[in-house]
Amino acid sequence: MTPATSETAVPQSLTLNRMEAIFAQQREAYARSPMPTLDERRRHLSTLKSLLLEHRYSIAEAISADFTSHSVDESLMAEIMPALHHIDYSLKRLHRWMKPDSRSVGLHFLPAKARVIYQPLGVVGIIVPFNYPVNLSMVPLVTALAAGNRVILKMSELTPKTAALVGEMLRKGFAEDHVAVVTGEADVGAAFARLPFDHLLFTGSTHIGKLVMRAAAENLTPVTLELGGKSPAVIADDIPLEDVVDRLCFAKSLNGGQTCVAPDYVLVPRGKLDAFIRLYKATFNRMYPTINGNADYTSVVNGRAHELLQHWLKDAAAKGARIEKVSDEAITDGTFRMPLHLVTQVTDEMTIMQKELFGPILPVIPYDGMDEALDYVNRHPRPLALYLFTHDRALQDHVATQTHSGSMCINEALIQVGIDDLPFGGIGHSGIGQYHGHEGFLTMSKAKAILSKGRLNSMKFMYPPYGGPIQKLLLKWLVR
Repeated sequence: MTPATSETAVPQSLTLNRMEAIFAQQREAYARSPMPTLDERRRHLSTLKSLLLEHRYSIAEAISADFTSHSVDESLMAEIMPALHHIDYSLKRLHRWMKPDSRSVGLHFLPAKARVIYQPLGVVGIIVPFNYPVNLSMVPLVTALAAGNRVILKMSELTPKTAALVGEMLRKGFAEDHVAVVTGEADVGAAFARLPFDHLLFTGSTHIGKLVMRAAAENLTPVTLELGGKSPAVIADDIPLEDVVDRLCFAKSLNGGQTCVAPDYVLVPRGKLDAFIRLYKATFNRMYPTINGNADYTSVVNGRAHELLQHWLKDAAAKGARIEKVSDEAITDGTFRMPLHLVTQVTDEMTIMQKELFGPILPVIPYDGMDEALDYVNRHPRPLALYLFTHDRALQDHVATQTHSGSMCINEALIQVGIDDLPFGGIGHSGIGQYHGHEGFLTMSKAKAILSKGRLNSMKFMYPPYGGPIQKLLLKWLVR
């Protein structure tokens, strides 16, 4: 099917007016139905699953068009599959998540009952990045719908064809006062963040995340920020490189390296540095025998991003870095495909060691001891993910407790994000809050405390005037 025309062609004033009107409609609709039933929520999730299955190949085509070239298999595997699996996961557990929790009451408050109910927050805003425009719109949407909310998605202006298709797809299954899509440039995104949402979820850069949080603060809107950062891969001396490199290479090459939890740099024992580089090159070229015209290898999203990555490489070279391309093949296919660049002799003064590398650039840093490697990780902002490669159980436990990161993956890379039962979220510069799994349901719900009592008023013994004999006995018993 042909995607509808992107809203970016609509005058900004009309886009902003429409966005505000949709928000008002969703507010009113939530007021009419503030607590969707279990059956209603299941129906919403099942509708979304049907829509995704129906449009899966159209979505892959739209993403490829936005990137100039994007692997269809990667779109099915990394965009569609996670959303479908998260729907199935949520459907199976939703009844248990929605059940009120009984809580204990202290003896001095008896007779009374305490419980917690989980209510929808209301209207949730989701700001979607370009790199996984379906995964990072649909998985948060699944979470929000499971919790009973109404949702407005702000799709990225860098993927207009995908944005238009997602909007067209969702209109087939949801009224705009329930789920809606808006598009537009950065100014529309800024206006979106200023709306008084009941929750705002943003995925993107740390710099823009700060702006989103500042805008949300004006309305005291709670935020979930998924920001990425520089996720390290630490290779211990005990593990054979053959057990490591294929996993790292896949994780770094998926989506052309444009993944928030992709390995951003590698710490390798100094004596294994040259062997690592040789094996990495051989592994990459086995997975991608050619780059030019290879439908399996995804392009950098656009010319501006490609130019920026090239500028960072020039900056590194000018400051003494050694840069080795895995292939010298010329790219003549009209895309922004870019061979992976391994960079050594790096320093913190280089831009590539300061910025998240959203593309096929991988710094490789030698170390002389594990304490040195972990000190390097801990001296830098806390990453969204940390990858440790070792078969030493004691070292695994040590690194898990002595480093901070949004997630940690041992002897694998990237795939922890696909585990539905694990929370996904950063810490510090890599984000605030989390979703996926039960934690996502809790993030998108208000855990409301409810205390209920009957006719007997046991608290009257604590009322003034103070100092009576019964009260003195009670205080002596309670304050001890």
